[in-house]
Amino acid sequence: MDDYTRECPAIEVDHALSGDRVVRVLERLAQSHGLPQGIVCDNGPEFTSEALDVWAHRRGLTLHFIAPGKPVQNAYAESFNGRLRDECLNESWFRSLPDACATIEAWREDYNQVRPHSSLADRTPQEFILALKEGSPSPFHPENQT
Repeated sequence: MDDYTRECPAIEVDHALSGDRVVRVLERLAQSHGLPQGIVCDNGPEFTSEALDVWAHRRGLTLHFIAPGKPVQNAYAESFNGRLRDECLNESWFRSLPDACATIEAWREDYNQVRPHSSLADRTPQEFILALKEGSPSPFHPENQT
């Protein structure tokens, strides 16, 4: 989850995720999106793993861990997780892992490409990113506030 653009660049679906798997996803995203200076994450074993720590160090990234029991420190991601749970996971009956992957990916694409976000001046994350690339003013710029 990108806090600035509200884009969800990937959702990895499986029975369990290891630190090595997280690294593979981040490497894939590095090719298509680039990498941020830092990543905020909770204290799950996939994020506290040696594999992710070594990878982040090699890439020059800082891992910022929220305090245990303080999900508000990662509010956008927690809000996103709640939407995913309420709108997709709780509403779907997955017959198989491939079915879950397809359903969740369709939800992610809708979230990024169809659903406007009030925090992005009622643009979708995709529209907001395109506007940034084209040099359009950010909805966060003071002159755009009412």
